[in-house]
Amino acid sequence: MQALNDKPLWTPRPEAVAETAMAAFTSRASALAGRGFNDYTDLHRWSVDASEDFWSLLWDFCGVIGERGERTLMAGERMQDARWFPDARLNFAENLLRDSGNAAALVFRGEDKTERRLDREQLRREVAHFAAALKALGIAPGDRVAAYMPNMPETLVAMLAAASIGAVFTSASPDFGVQGVLDRFGQTEPRLLLAVDGYWYNGKAIDLRAKLAELRPQLPSVEKLVVVPYLSDSEPDLSGLADAQGYGQFLAPHRQASEIDYTRLPFDHPLVIMYSSGTTGAPKCIVHGAGGTLLQHLKEHRLHADVREGERLFYYTTCGWMMWNWLVSGLASGATLMLYDGNPFVDDGRILWDYAAGERFTHFGTSAKYIEGLAKGGLRPGADYRLDDMRVVLSTGSPLAPQSFDFVYRSIKRDVQLSSISGGTDILSCFVLGNPTMPVWRGELQCAGLGMAVEVWDDDGCPLAAGKGELVCTRPFPSMPIGFWRDTDGSRYAAAYFERFANVWCQGDYCEITAHGGLIIHGRSDATLNPGGVRIGTAEIYRQVDRLPEVLESVVIGQDWPPGEAGDVRVVLFVRLREGVALDDALTARIRKAIRDNASPRHVPARIVAVDDVPRTKSGKIVELAVRNVVHGQPVKNLEALANPDALRQYADRPELAS
Repeated sequence: MQALNDKPLWTPRPEAVAETAMAAFTSRASALAGRGFNDYTDLHRWSVDASEDFWSLLWDFCGVIGERGERTLMAGERMQDARWFPDARLNFAENLLRDSGNAAALVFRGEDKTERRLDREQLRREVAHFAAALKALGIAPGDRVAAYMPNMPETLVAMLAAASIGAVFTSASPDFGVQGVLDRFGQTEPRLLLAVDGYWYNGKAIDLRAKLAELRPQLPSVEKLVVVPYLSDSEPDLSGLADAQGYGQFLAPHRQASEIDYTRLPFDHPLVIMYSSGTTGAPKCIVHGAGGTLLQHLKEHRLHADVREGERLFYYTTCGWMMWNWLVSGLASGATLMLYDGNPFVDDGRILWDYAAGERFTHFGTSAKYIEGLAKGGLRPGADYRLDDMRVVLSTGSPLAPQSFDFVYRSIKRDVQLSSISGGTDILSCFVLGNPTMPVWRGELQCAGLGMAVEVWDDDGCPLAAGKGELVCTRPFPSMPIGFWRDTDGSRYAAAYFERFANVWCQGDYCEITAHGGLIIHGRSDATLNPGGVRIGTAEIYRQVDRLPEVLESVVIGQDWPPGEAGDVRVVLFVRLREGVALDDALTARIRKAIRDNASPRHVPARIVAVDDVPRTKSGKIVELAVRNVVHGQPVKNLEALANPDALRQYADRPELAS
């Protein structure tokens, strides 16, 4: 079990705890259970053991609009066959666009300094217009609406309009190449494609129309291409694009529509199709239901992140990452969404903090890599900005290193709840979250989410109270996917999550439970190293390497050694160094010493190699498996999933790895 730290980095004040929705919910749960709860661990155990009571109470506590029905859970022989609220009827968009005491719906800022604001009534009108236009095309429940869009208001409008009539929304960010889009939308066959004429990134205007001209003929299911002007204020020139229409022209005949005719549908009616990263093959098309997504996000926003009506919720994300969907659902909790599109490090890394301070963000969400980049870049937001309103900093995408915890409390804000959270596209939500009623301990995720039967198992399927193992969920939960697109017998879905342990969800994260009841994620199980037969999580090495100021970022893999034999695996570390720094013997020795002293001798790389770039997905995740394939001379099946595929070239045929 992880050793106790001396003291927490943050402890909530008792009077602040009493004001949280978590405290109010605990009181309601106590009344329902007929007993008090000793602590969060006790509450969590009840939420799992009495899961039907828990999820029904959550529905009522959050005021979900719709008919709940009599039954809460219809269990099947297999975990994946469980059906929640089988008699319920609801509409996702109706819950997000509900009347609220907070009139502000969203603020949008682009890297090009574009700024727009919509209040809730304006947003409802825009959604009404778009929904009417969809109906005029004959788009019906179950039809797909796709967006090849930045994180901007029109994307949100399209998503809510599709949800309002029961259409299924799916999205990709505009930095995807043509093949990356085809790998996704080509499988799910949308009838309408919403795209943008171009976007801004790192000070450059990037015209998208040539990509659209190449893409459009290869998506025969698309009956209408709607193009949003972003690079200019006027309708873009769409000559040469078949069945294309400007956004304004598309909505013009429907501007008289003022009310939304919400279609209430079953709890498991498909809401969105998400895509796996696709770095080891064609992306999996993961179908998520409206009810499960809504309930999970309400729980995570209101209880775990303590999002309150009128607060300003920000997450740096693209529309190709699940955190965009998570951000959007904040409307259901009465939050104002703070949208941003562009490079987060322009203006010397100040652009997001100018935004945060100017708009008084209460919740600042980002990736672990962004926080690491801030620290490496020397920016100190807490010294340069007034962040009085900021109560919560959220981080996900990869494990947040202990030194990044230190950076947040030293250089952003001392009195803030730092929530390192972990889940995935697979569940469109989280297994492990923050908690406004509990302390934050260095390097730890605070707690398992309510209603989530999270355990850590060894290779034999035995629960671990201490030590490292697989993160599993042993009981059904509402945001399990409906299934995979066109996986009619459910075999691919079962193989993805239930093959490792029979009838138990295996997330594929290598982790451990801490002495405080929190968790530490040590990396993806499929990227876990195994030198000498001992499992090592890659995050354990990154935590040590990232502390060195000379190293900007790194990627670690296991190389089969000797090659071509059924032998052992040796650890290989690739490092991208700060400009002007060379990987000499002294630096190599310092890297090895830091890893040996703070991890173990088994963690020390057999080879350390300098590179100019580290390959990552569009959402910023380092692709260890793709690097491993290149090192072993194996193909990377889907380069379109990568933000910087050219980076892989320098990992092939490295002489340093030949001996």
